Amino acid sequence: MKARKLIALVLCVLILLGMAGCSAMDYTADSGMSNDYLAKEEGALDAESAIALPENRKLIQTVNMQVETENLDTVLQQIDSRIAQLGGYIENSNVQNGSSYSNKRYRSASVTVRIPAKDLDAFIDKVGELTNVVSSQKKVEDVTLNYVSTESRMKALQAEETRLLELMTQAKTLDDLLTVEKRLTDVRTELEKVTSALRVLDNQVDYATIHLSIEEVKEFTEVNEPENIWQRIGTGFTKSLKGVGDLIVELFVFVVIAIPYIALIGVMALVIVLILRINKRKKSKKQASDTEKDTP
Repeated sequence: MKARKLIALVLCVLILLGMAGCSAMDYTADSGMSNDYLAKEEGALDAESAIALPENRKLIQTVNMQVETENLDTVLQQIDSRIAQLGGYIENSNVQNGSSYSNKRYRSASVTVRIPAKDLDAFIDKVGELTNVVSSQKKVEDVTLNYVSTESRMKALQAEETRLLELMTQAKTLDDLLTVEKRLTDVRTELEKVTSALRVLDNQVDYATIHLSIEEVKEFTEVNEPENIWQRIGTGFTKSLKGVGDLIVELFVFVVIAIPYIALIGVMALVIVLILRINKRKKSKKQASDTEKDTP
């Protein structure tokens, strides 16, 4: 019995010494500890990235609307008020001043609006009440897979950052410490990029984008076309008459505006005519005088 106990004790001591030797080799052999640990970390990242998709899809909604109004300033104010009520904001706005006597368009505006996705339909309905909607297109992009992948990558990088910070406190050699610090710097750089990308996706998903083109007009465009040929003929004839009337008005406006130029051109033409007549009379008198001198 004593011999067996002695043999077992010797085996236990040998096993403990072997484990201690392996640990020492992992820490001191050309930064092997850090490299092996980092390799295991990368494997852990791949395993953690395989997660199920969420029930709520991540959708990016974009709407393009072309509308008309008879008073651009009033519509812009009402739209601004509605945007504030819904908790949205204007991303950019551009108002263009057109001709003050054009028969179709005075001014126009291009506005990019960001509205909470849940209130998109309410905003579109309000725009339809305030203006004449000529066209409207809606695009929905499903970015669920991209979002989940980005979010999973961010969580994995955060977990690796925590492990690397713990590993720094356990490093026993300068090489190990430098290796871990280099990897930590790379992880934090990538984590910053991934976090920024996720914030952009969150904003695109949470806020729908509406590209709104507003034109100020004297008469709204008919969205519904006439059903039969007689209605089409009647509508076309009415538009032609209106076009002729608009043309006459525009010509009258043009003539009135051009009166100073016409008067200036008339004065210049009159001066030229007078000069030509004077020169002609001088030539006639000279010719008559020469004729008298030549007569014996």
